[in-house]
Amino acid sequence: MAAKRAAEAVWEHDLLHGHGTVKGTSGALGELAVSWSARTEASGGKTSPEELLAAAHAACFSMALSAGLGRMQKPPERLNVTATATFDKVGDAWKVTTMELNVVGKVPGISLAEFENAAKAAGAGCPISGALKGNVAITVQARLA
Repeated sequence: MAAKRAAEAVWEHDLLHGHGTVKGTSGALGELAVSWSARTEASGGKTSPEELLAAAHAACFSMALSAGLGRMQKPPERLNVTATATFDKVGDAWKVTTMELNVVGKVPGISLAEFENAAKAAGAGCPISGALKGNVAITVQARLA
């Protein structure tokens, strides 16, 4: 059975001076303020679609890496993942150009090479990576704690 998840956004006024909110329908993601300046300048305590995309990618990647390490019989004690989305003007349009995934793992009994290979596989195989593939350059950096 397919799982569906939804979010709702409300925007008021023009792009440059307006503001809005976004919230998940599950209740787990409270109402978050968004604005154009939060996307292109200082966040000012507001979020952006790119930050939310990075959060989704970090969560997805951490789960995929945990699953891969489990299949190797080397489950992690802890994975700390940072995803950084770059939002940049390309020609006349704005685009998410890159996603950098950085993971620090505490994984008993694994070599750095094994961990790096598992991280690269998770970076290529998680569903959010699949959704971005061909549109956003994804890089993966992995190190052990």
